[in-house]
Amino acid sequence: MKILLLEDDDFICEQVKNYFELNGHRVDFYNDGQTLLDNADLTIYDIFLLDINTPIKNGIETLKQIRKTSDTPAIYLTAMNDLENVKEGYSAGCNDYVRKPFMFEELELRINKLMHKDSAKIMDITNNYSFDLNSMQLYYKEEIVELNSQEKELLYLLVKNIGTAMSPEVIINYVWEGKDICDNTLRTKIKKLREKLRENFIINVRNIGYKIEKYA
Repeated sequence: MKILLLEDDDFICEQVKNYFELNGHRVDFYNDGQTLLDNADLTIYDIFLLDINTPIKNGIETLKQIRKTSDTPAIYLTAMNDLENVKEGYSAGCNDYVRKPFMFEELELRINKLMHKDSAKIMDITNNYSFDLNSMQLYYKEEIVELNSQEKELLYLLVKNIGTAMSPEVIINYVWEGKDICDNTLRTKIKKLREKLRENFIINVRNIGYKIEKYA
């Protein structure tokens, strides 16, 4: 799971990062909303954790901008005296909130609940193919298609952003988690994945990257 954190307290940032990365997740954080919006690739994350009171652009205004292009689940991290702002936050598109100071186990439970709710659905890709966003499993009719972990990650990104072309840089950053991987490695990975498919639904978009079309 990839987590995007907006929090101006560096100590909290490091605590959240250490806790979730010890459990096999990735956490990227920013101290102000404008820097987040200017630099973060919103398409690669599975959950947004947003402090409400951040400098330059607060969590509410940041989420309003995010919601113009992304419906990824968002949780506010808020102090007790921020609760009036939470009402405004829900109208901006947040899914839940956690009061500070919080237990990491509670935050993790809230995240898992949202992730299950968001991904407990099977997306149709073609008439014959579907993808379960929860288990990251590809199906051909009722038959499971055997994929390795990177192939599942790649399909998850494309299906989660279905209808939108993903650049090689975005895909590499997501699947290989920022490792120094060349475009040829990605092309080889997609070629091998296509060889496992009876239909080629992974489309090359000239000068942009790859996408899966929305299935009507």
